Amino acid sequence: MTKTQPIRRRRQGRLFPEYTIPPEELVRQEAEKNSRGKRYREIFTQVSPHLMNDHYNWFIIIEPNSGDYFIDTSEEIAIQKAREKYPTGMVGIMRLNETGTCGKI
Repeated sequence: MTKTQPIRRRRQGRLFPEYTIPPEELVRQEAEKNSRGKRYREIFTQVSPHLMNDHYNWFIIIEPNSGDYFIDTSEEIAIQKAREKYPTGMVGIMRLNETGTCGKI
């Protein structure tokens, strides 16, 4: 007679339950992200009409707290300029065109 091995059930649940983010923190982070995105768009709509004539389709890196922006034809160089002045700040990347988008979907 053959002896069968007991089937080990797979445990369900979080892999690291101690790293669970509380729902209040998730809501706060989402609100912070939305307000930062709104600020990026406000700055973009203010400066883009003046810059589009001479710098169409260039990249613009925006720092939302100060309102500073950095432009260049290359995304990497524009990011490098922004990181020199704001090494730890959150920055937004847009393109100087009608929509501000950087690519196609």
